[in-house]
Amino acid sequence: MSIGAGIVLFVIGAVLRFALTLQLSWVDVPLVGNILMGAGVVVFILGLIFTFRRRRSTSTRRTIAGAADGDTVVRRTERTDDTGF
Repeated sequence: MSIGAGIVLFVIGAVLRFALTLQLSWVDVPLVGNILMGAGVVVFILGLIFTFRRRRSTSTRRTIAGAADGDTVVRRTERTDDTGF
């Protein structure tokens, strides 16, 4: 979601900076466009960092079957989850 928000901020900033010739006395429209483009780049880069950062967790489950017979069989199951932000 943050990658898309960064792109949207950048596009809106580029429109304000380069496409509008609006002159307002109380706000500098090209400056607002520059600020939005900068914020869009920062949000986009943070989104990429959080997307590619992974947290790995391994869970192990052991089952002992046949313990009543004196026969011990250990079955080991491992699962690795790759979750990203």
